[in-house]
Amino acid sequence: MRIDVLTLFPEMFEGVFDASILGKARQKGIVTLEAINFREYSESKHKTVDDYPYGGGGGMVLKPEPVFSAVEDLHAQSKTTPRVVLMCPQGETFTQRKAEELAEEEHLVLICGHYEGYDERIREHLVTDELSIGDYVLTGGEIPAMAVIDSIVRLLPGVLGNESSAVTDSYSTGLLEHPHYTRPPEFRGWSVPETLLSGHHENIKRWRREQSLLRTLSRRPDLLADAELTDKERKWLAEQSVTTNRY
Repeated sequence: MRIDVLTLFPEMFEGVFDASILGKARQKGIVTLEAINFREYSESKHKTVDDYPYGGGGGMVLKPEPVFSAVEDLHAQSKTTPRVVLMCPQGETFTQRKAEELAEEEHLVLICGHYEGYDERIREHLVTDELSIGDYVLTGGEIPAMAVIDSIVRLLPGVLGNESSAVTDSYSTGLLEHPHYTRPPEFRGWSVPETLLSGHHENIKRWRREQSLLRTLSRRPDLLADAELTDKERKWLAEQSVTTNRY
């Protein structure tokens, strides 16, 4: 198996990849592990990988170009189509069943984010999976990626001295965050929503709230039971659930 990690801090993986079970699996040639700095794929003079979010707000958002270019380069090097996994608090909760599924792949690419989040086009048009190791927020995706890699590699034939494997269950309250977008406004035919370009702060605020509600309804409807919602929002969500059948 081949596992590539796209990160801004490849040095974080040096000890992890060379130690314990991962190190032994690497030495045996059972798995190839590489940490790649996707900043090297930035086309800007100063190797910029983030920018301010459209619509305003705190924090910075990872730009799409460096991440797309890095994944496409890895794809070109691979004999098979890699499974591209985004490490993200909004993703599917990582479980032992998911680890077993991913252990069947020949090539995995894990993307580790930082800052406020990813440009939404990375989610929509590049990755195949989004994974979270629990309902809490970390500084970046590196530590979750390490946990996922460790869980997957130990399932590969010949890695452990016996057939046993640990069962990993990872289960935040509140709504999931709305989509993020940053420059450029047009990327490969995919556009930033017009509302975020309008400069109308009330409309932007309303759009973000609605998108947050819809995303929670679609991905984690269980969180809505404890969320602070107005009567109007609950009625609106009930109307949406008729279509989605998820609430």
